[in-house]
Amino acid sequence: MNPVELGELEAFRDLYAAAPPGLGARSKELGGALCLRLEPLPAVTMFNRVLGLGLEAPATDGLLDEALEFLRGVQAYVAVAPEAEPGLAARLEARGLRRDRGWTKFSRPATGPHDVGSELRVERDGRGDAFAEAAQRGFEVPELFRAWLASLAGREGWQCFVAYDGDAPAAAGALYVAGTVGWVGIGATVPAQRGKGGQGALLAARIRAAGEAGCEVVVTETGAPVDGQPNGSYRNILRAGFEPAYVRANYLAATAAS
Repeated sequence: MNPVELGELEAFRDLYAAAPPGLGARSKELGGALCLRLEPLPAVTMFNRVLGLGLEAPATDGLLDEALEFLRGVQAYVAVAPEAEPGLAARLEARGLRRDRGWTKFSRPATGPHDVGSELRVERDGRGDAFAEAAQRGFEVPELFRAWLASLAGREGWQCFVAYDGDAPAAAGALYVAGTVGWVGIGATVPAQRGKGGQGALLAARIRAAGEAGCEVVVTETGAPVDGQPNGSYRNILRAGFEPAYVRANYLAATAAS
């Protein structure tokens, strides 16, 4: 599997495995694909989607039926990578799914992180509390997510970083190591702290940490530019030395679109 797909898939597989019981974070493995749904956030496609479909095993009609049934009732994306089996996109469209905004996948070597100037101080969070606070406030999701996010700091493969304004957690970002691939994600900044270079500094710290952990490549993703205009996350990723690999298509499940 392409490293830009592998890193994200493995990170989200473990992320959902870490979810506290009763939170409503569910995952299902189907023929090499990973199906995810998050009951508290039924309209957020980042947490309700299918990854890896048609990459390691054929996406049979039965598998597609099972995946779409799993997603019923939430707004969900079915991701289709360029290396997925031929004809998969057409089969999804025939089932009523429609193509929506794609995500740009990026990679870069796990060496030589860029120099970043920021008024914020970046540190690794070994306990996870500050990381969870900054991520929860930055994503503007309910506080019930803090325990889930904080637990990542103690899990194998995860490193959690925080950018501080004085003693206050201002921004967060995580690294997940899957063999020689480092995935960077869960990047969020507290609204009042935006524009201070926190995410750029966090990217540099995670690239450096990935190299120290033995990674050869670092991968990430964000929404593809709309009308040719990159978003802030896209610009930060480019400044950090990442190169676009491709735009991965997303198909919106018919149950959510209706």
